[in-house]
Amino acid sequence: MASLLKDIIRKAKALSGYNAMRAAAVEKKLIKSLQDTADWKLVIGASSVFEKGWIPTEVEQFNLLAPDSWNKYIPDASVSVFLAEHVWEHLTYEQGLTGARTCFRYLKPGGYLRIAIPDGFHPDPEYINNVKPGGAGWGADDHKVLYTYKLMSQLLEEAGFKVKLLEYYDENGEFHFNEWNKSDGMIHRSIRYDERNVGGKPVYTSIIIDAVK
Repeated sequence: MASLLKDIIRKAKALSGYNAMRAAAVEKKLIKSLQDTADWKLVIGASSVFEKGWIPTEVEQFNLLAPDSWNKYIPDASVSVFLAEHVWEHLTYEQGLTGARTCFRYLKPGGYLRIAIPDGFHPDPEYINNVKPGGAGWGADDHKVLYTYKLMSQLLEEAGFKVKLLEYYDENGEFHFNEWNKSDGMIHRSIRYDERNVGGKPVYTSIIIDAVK
């Protein structure tokens, strides 16, 4: 029993050391990317998914709920674009408001936050069952809020933003699309770029909003 306990402790220490080394390497890469880039376009909660020219970040460096900690990497009013795809649903409304205010603080005047979240007005019951808090879909066990375009617009406006709706369902189950360019912030779970939307049928879509400072 004692030898088993020692082995567990040894492995835990080794894992802790590995994680610390990995975190240091990620931070070093992030700092270099910021130093090498003049126009900052940051992906919040990237999980290694990002397009060329964009700088991926994770919660360990850019915690939406700890705004002052961001000054370690960037000054206030210095970022052109923040991109966040399916991040805000993992926060409570109050946390989401804090996160939006954090982004507002670090955006340049005229900069924007492009945000995408599951759509609470989607007319497909299976979709709703998969994305609702505690739903059947992957990751839904950690979802805190099922937003509609109205509720997310309210949150963003409360944080000081001007809202531009790009994709969303309304209360009557009608889908709305306003032209947007993926070079300004790629959203994979969208009408044009989600592979489930065969022939343009909106099987899986998101509320997509540009929130402008």
